[in-house]
Amino acid sequence: MSIDSGALEDTLDYGDQIAREWERFVAGEDQVTGVPADVVRSWFRCREEYRVDPSLGEAPAAPIPSEHASLYDVVFAELGGSAVSIQREVENLDCVVSVADGAGRILAAWGDRSALRRARDNNLAPMSSWAEGASGTNGIGTAVESAGPVLIRGAEHWCQGFQNWVCGGIAVRDVVTGEPAAILTISRWRTSLPHAVTRWLSDGVATAKEALRRTARQAGLELVGAFGQAHLPPGGGMVALDRAGKVVLADDQASLYLDVPACHPAVDPATRWEVGLSRLARLASENGRRDPSWIGYSQIDTQLSNEPIAVTVRPVFSSRRVIGSLVFFGKDEGEPLSSVGDAERYGASPRRIVGTRGDRLVLLRPGEVRFAEADGNDIWLSTDRGRLQSSGHSLDKLEGEFSTSGFLRVHRRFLVNLNHVREVERGFKGELFLVLDTRGNEVVPVSRRNAALVRRALGI
Repeated sequence: MSIDSGALEDTLDYGDQIAREWERFVAGEDQVTGVPADVVRSWFRCREEYRVDPSLGEAPAAPIPSEHASLYDVVFAELGGSAVSIQREVENLDCVVSVADGAGRILAAWGDRSALRRARDNNLAPMSSWAEGASGTNGIGTAVESAGPVLIRGAEHWCQGFQNWVCGGIAVRDVVTGEPAAILTISRWRTSLPHAVTRWLSDGVATAKEALRRTARQAGLELVGAFGQAHLPPGGGMVALDRAGKVVLADDQASLYLDVPACHPAVDPATRWEVGLSRLARLASENGRRDPSWIGYSQIDTQLSNEPIAVTVRPVFSSRRVIGSLVFFGKDEGEPLSSVGDAERYGASPRRIVGTRGDRLVLLRPGEVRFAEADGNDIWLSTDRGRLQSSGHSLDKLEGEFSTSGFLRVHRRFLVNLNHVREVERGFKGELFLVLDTRGNEVVPVSRRNAALVRRALGI
């Protein structure tokens, strides 16, 4: 495969090199050279997970209009204004500026007539799906999978039919859940984008991010109000959780169960407490959307007991959308749910874990990974082949994918492969520390809230 000489980069050599590496990877090679790490991770997802046809020349239509929470309407409005402003900046550059929803479905596109006509040849147009699982590595879908702005140039696109484009994209993420809410992109035919594209994208989503923050703070206030109006059962405890399962407000008893401050409202999402109840909150949101009268019960682990405690969960609504949930301790009313926070196993184990070292892709069997550690927006793996950066973007995602392989969340920052735990140490105040079977006997702390879960999982 060759790339048109007018395309993509300031030098032909780069385009030719990426094209050669793309051909090797499509043919089944795992090691590539000179390809950006984000692109390598995307190629792996396209080939191994999504199985996207690399010869694709047209993005498929979005099969069903993807649903989005009403709180994202303000995001689309803000991004639409930003897209129009950017289009004025690039009106002489033959660019297409588009806005997509969090599922990668294009909602609107702007550009001069010739640019839009050329874009339609690849179905870079409203109602088409540019998620990675549908259209491979591209500015929209890869922005959904990335923490910041992305630039996909020529043969960096997974699908050969899109390799005449250079695309920059950035996702606006829900400030509560971290899920993508919308994506802003700039695409140009056979020519590199201006150096200012990253600034344009970042500036373009700034107002949308602030709108989400205001909405999240308002939802926090409403959760505090719902907490104050709720009837607390005798001898129990109550906590208000946001949609991500973080604590907005806990009473005295719940604060002991969850090890968070009591009666201290956390209206701003940046100040809320992570307590490992994301799955419970997600189930409450999903069931509440289907049935506004839904109430469920489950069991969770706490630091006060070696045994799980029963909880009842009830979604909280504002303008017909779920903004969080109230959890009542010591109650079991409504629809039963499976225990939350135990060592349940779901589905089949994935074949490999993907790490990166520079621009090299490292494919690992689950047994080769001892633990994963969150460090800001990065996830690092302790492996038989050294310390590697993970292709995953959150411990929650890794936990869900590899629970069948013996991995357990022991701390908000650590996911441990229990098969590699060699010793368990106790601290002066009863804290637990896991000693791994590495040459340096690496030690991973166990949070107090997860101590009972870890003891049960290890049989101690």
